[in-house]
Amino acid sequence: MSLNWKEIDLILSELNLPGCQIQKVNQSGFDVLSFRIYGQGGERELLAVIQGEVCRLHQTFRAAPKSGKPLRFGELLKSRIVNGWIEEAVQLGSDRIVRCTVRRGERRFLLYFRLWANAANVLLCEPDGRIIDAMRRLPKRGEVTGGFYRPEEALKAMSARADRFSVRQLDGEGSFNEKIDLWYAERGASLSLEALRAQARRQFEGSVGRLEAALEKLREKEADFSYAARLREYGDIIMANMGTLPSARGQGGGAEAWMEAEDFYSGGLIRIKVDPQKSASENAAAYYEQYRKARSGLADVQAEIASAEAKIARQKELLAGLLTESNPLRLKKLIDGGAGQAAAKDGGRKRPGLAFRRGEWLLYVGRDAKENDELLRRHVKGNDLWLHVRDFAGSYVFIKHRAGKTAPLPVLLDAANLALFYSKGRASGKGELFYTQVKYLRRAKNGPKGLVIPTQEKTLTITLDPQRLKSLAGQPAPNIRQASLHRTYASS
Repeated sequence: MSLNWKEIDLILSELNLPGCQIQKVNQSGFDVLSFRIYGQGGERELLAVIQGEVCRLHQTFRAAPKSGKPLRFGELLKSRIVNGWIEEAVQLGSDRIVRCTVRRGERRFLLYFRLWANAANVLLCEPDGRIIDAMRRLPKRGEVTGGFYRPEEALKAMSARADRFSVRQLDGEGSFNEKIDLWYAERGASLSLEALRAQARRQFEGSVGRLEAALEKLREKEADFSYAARLREYGDIIMANMGTLPSARGQGGGAEAWMEAEDFYSGGLIRIKVDPQKSASENAAAYYEQYRKARSGLADVQAEIASAEAKIARQKELLAGLLTESNPLRLKKLIDGGAGQAAAKDGGRKRPGLAFRRGEWLLYVGRDAKENDELLRRHVKGNDLWLHVRDFAGSYVFIKHRAGKTAPLPVLLDAANLALFYSKGRASGKGELFYTQVKYLRRAKNGPKGLVIPTQEKTLTITLDPQRLKSLAGQPAPNIRQASLHRTYASS
């Protein structure tokens, strides 16, 4: 429920704003403003909210959180009215429009708070009504920079509505400002603690549910890989019973056969599928290779399970923290800011490999198969660009995509030099590279970790450029490790 005009009058009379100085302005959301003012009543915090059914203006006793990034209207107010003095603060008739006249130096500004549930707004105007800017730009109302706002010309008669409203009798102690601040914190519709906590639960429980479903699939994979040790035992049993394999070869002359032998691991007899066209040592080697791959896959899956469990624990911890937050403004900011989303994406895992920046472009470098695989799995997306030196083992280099931009040639050459530098082709000083978008890579079936097959790739031939690499080493990026590149060129 929004404030009625009688409540606004009572709030303004308690605040006694004329003569107060505006010391600070903070726009903590697209519809929330706070003002730190100082006057006879000492330092106070004034809150303005222009959100639907909870639009209001009153003193708040809860600290308004800072915005994660500067917001347009808040920055404008900082430049115009901070350190200014409030000369007047009145409601225009019974229209729920508050006009504050602010003087800073030789200039005066009119700051209007329109507290209408269906069209709330805050506007900063020149004394003649010309709009400097509006918190909500509404072109159909003419509430944009350069328009005019003169609500005084359309005042509604106060007497016709005087008896329709009354000041609410609210629980609590202290002034009406204190009571209304508490009331909105507890019952203020979408900005109440109850509604915000329910929103936090929906947001985080949905995330946890998805993570738990993924975890269940990983555990199924783990169960599939649990036979890895048995594959090694099959190879050992075949090698210990090489003399029986020829009889297995003769069973029907087909593409496969079975050998029977004593299972000295589990006891009793065991039948093992073999290829009759291969020798015993070749059949054993095939089982050992399957064992190696299964063991490697099991280790990867177990690492992913541990990561997923850490993510779930982190999400539950974040939710518990949100549910104990008693300041609705701070809670709203945490929810709107996607609290915990970064943790939901990577569980706090550090990005492997190296990173470099060239202007606004970010480049990732994986220095071995493990780092290449980790970057591919968790840190790059389909539109990112992938580069790799042809015919040489070595790093994958990724150029992070920027919306609406194509990587310019200098950045492409940076990435190509990095790919060649961190490959086994570095000694030759030149090489040919493949490059394509990540979405055109596919993993090689049963291939080693990190191995991919590119499609729609292009080629680029370069000669290693030490000066380009030196300049890249001097361009830091967030959370990077560049020690090897620095050391290599420290004495150049």
